[in-house]
Amino acid sequence: MSEMRRGVLYGVAAYVLWGLFPLYWPLLKPAGSIEILAHRMIWSLVAVGVILAARRHWRWIRTLKAGRLAILALAAVVITVNWGTYIYAVNSGHTIEAALGYFINPLVSVLLGVLVLRERLTPWQWTAVGIGAAAVVVLAIDYGRPPWIALVLAGSFGTYGLLKKFAATPSAESLTVETAVLFLPAVAYAVFQPHPTFTGHGPAHLLLLAGAGVVTAVPLMLFNSSATRVPLTVIGMLQYLAPILQFLIGLVVQHEAMPASRWIGFLLVWVALVFLSADAVRTARRSRRAKAQPEPVSV
Repeated sequence: MSEMRRGVLYGVAAYVLWGLFPLYWPLLKPAGSIEILAHRMIWSLVAVGVILAARRHWRWIRTLKAGRLAILALAAVVITVNWGTYIYAVNSGHTIEAALGYFINPLVSVLLGVLVLRERLTPWQWTAVGIGAAAVVVLAIDYGRPPWIALVLAGSFGTYGLLKKFAATPSAESLTVETAVLFLPAVAYAVFQPHPTFTGHGPAHLLLLAGAGVVTAVPLMLFNSSATRVPLTVIGMLQYLAPILQFLIGLVVQHEAMPASRWIGFLLVWVALVFLSADAVRTARRSRRAKAQPEPVSV
């Protein structure tokens, strides 16, 4: 099997597992969203620590400087907001709105590139952003409020991606630092909250809570293996697998409402993503052609 094909399979596996998350979090009830989040932090650190120990990969800790550590600590806070919002959304009947957040996340990332990195958008990207903004307005009218869950998820994950870009740290090492930063607060909440569930609901419930670390670490490792083997344009296409699966779970399995006006809003988001994806493919092809052209020979 070629490295490219193996990378695509790793990427598909990672995004499919992320897309199936809405089926896992309800299994952890009666634990509340914050308790689940605390255990996800605790057991993610354990899981990633086991992986790094198996690889005997600890030298990177010595290279951590104060600036990078501060960025990863901020990333830890941001991803905590993202994870907590997502768990709350799934366990409170808002899986479709959570899926919307990850559909519009690429549009938020484009905007962050303009606002923070001073990047210039192409006409296709501006069109995608404009259609996405119209979709948010349509969905706000449909919900009778702004789609806050979707906006928080998209904004937090986009910001998280930006911070990870600045930190330039591999995924496993980054997750280790992020969960270590929040490990003690997570343990304190899990132990000292008024009604902890991990001690009074049998070993199966405890195993499911501990499994939150495994289901966090495994797709992350698969994604890392994919990202090192395939072009970013392929990763960009694969990333839509997760929200598509989340959307289908909310619609078909959890039977969430999807009136006609909401379909219109989602269709606008999907049209915006088509524009964004087409522009990414066009840019990648142009870049490959430029690299393929022979260098001019000076006489």
